[in-house]
Amino acid sequence: MAYLDRIPLSLAVVAALTLGLAPFVPEPHIWEKLAMLSAGRLSRPIDILDLLLHAMPWAVLAAKLLRTALVRG
Repeated sequence: MAYLDRIPLSLAVVAALTLGLAPFVPEPHIWEKLAMLSAGRLSRPIDILDLLLHAMPWAVLAAKLLRTALVRG
């Protein structure tokens, strides 16, 4: 948890909005991978790895916000 506390919230937000959504055209990449997952077409290992890599900044941001809320409350 100490490692999560050292990450600035602004860095987590910027990472989620840039790395988590890139490339932006024609649609955010994570959105494409989530659509593939819901349609049952996410089967190639490279697509699974791609989903994990694009989801990681969002997971860090969610963990950081949850940790901040729990510490304050």
